[in-house]
Amino acid sequence: MAMPMESSPPLFDVDESQAALFHALAEPTRLTLLQHLSTGEHRVRDLVDHLHLAQSTVSKHLACLRDCGLIRSRSEGRASWFSLSDPEQLRSLLAMAATMLSGAGAAPTIHEHLHDPRVGGGPAEDDSPRGEDSPS
Repeated sequence: MAMPMESSPPLFDVDESQAALFHALAEPTRLTLLQHLSTGEHRVRDLVDHLHLAQSTVSKHLACLRDCGLIRSRSEGRASWFSLSDPEQLRSLLAMAATMLSGAGAAPTIHEHLHDPRVGGGPAEDDSPRGEDSPS
């Protein structure tokens, strides 16, 4: 008969706001927006031109980032200007992520992650019909 192992208390607490933050950081387009905003304040129009995306798409990503407190906006006439809320904290968070990945010897790509059935993704590229990617 197996003896139950003693359980230690968790090392940290988690809540929905943290999940929302990591969800915001999980999208490559939003990371690109954050990287571009790290160069300074930009109008939506500037971001649309830089990313070559529809204005509605950029606005949705900006709203997600703003809701998580990663960016802030200010109005000037008809334009909205966006900037990072706390550039140093964001830089530290991303540096910690890089440290965790390198310490674990991990270098996943988003493509590999999205197509890995072990983490809930679709079939690997080689398992797809005719060798094509499955739609996401």
